Amino acid sequence: MANETDIYKSMVGSAAAELVEDGMVIGLGTGSTATFMVQALAQRLNAGLRIVGAVPTSQTTALLATSLNIPLVTLEAYPVLDLALDGADEIDPHLNLLKGAGGAILREKIVATAARRFVVIGDSSKLVPRLGTRFALPVEVVPFALVLVQRHLETLGAQVQPRMHGQQLFVTDNQNHILDCSFPDGISDPEALQAHIRAIVGVVEHGLFLGLAQEALVAGPTGLRQLP
Repeated sequence: MANETDIYKSMVGSAAAELVEDGMVIGLGTGSTATFMVQALAQRLNAGLRIVGAVPTSQTTALLATSLNIPLVTLEAYPVLDLALDGADEIDPHLNLLKGAGGAILREKIVATAARRFVVIGDSSKLVPRLGTRFALPVEVVPFALVLVQRHLETLGAQVQPRMHGQQLFVTDNQNHILDCSFPDGISDPEALQAHIRAIVGVVEHGLFLGLAQEALVAGPTGLRQLP
């Protein structure tokens, strides 16, 4: 039997799939909520919806989409997307996001910035007053600079933990590593922190998605809501 959170994720995933229109090129996110959205999209395609294709943000999403007969395309062929749909680990009142628990932040951000419209989806537990209060901020780093970048991040007040997969360092689809950065009081100034992280040589990307989402679909005990 599905738990309550999965029911909300299924609800918002289905609502997100309804935003897809005939002839669109779309971006498909990564994560548990995005999985429900991809499954709902497949159902719509089976019912007659026709899209040009979808750009997946991870190998995991690509495999799922392929198994459900969703046509895939590349950013090389379609550099501008009509719509991108993706989940988030945290959503603040300004629709700034913290993402990356699934390890796909680089491709997720590329797809989000390539889209004319980016809609973030999630259950109500993802809504937070301040980013960094529930999840660590992931920073994707080239392997050669891992220790160097970790030291720089610690000077910014972060408690830094290299992400592991079993006994090995986690490896992203882009063959990089991830440093998970916890801030005891959350992230008070996301814009300033973003600027500091971007300035560190060896950083590939980070999980702050600031000013990218135009709207959010959120499901919870009170039903489905559209923000703002």
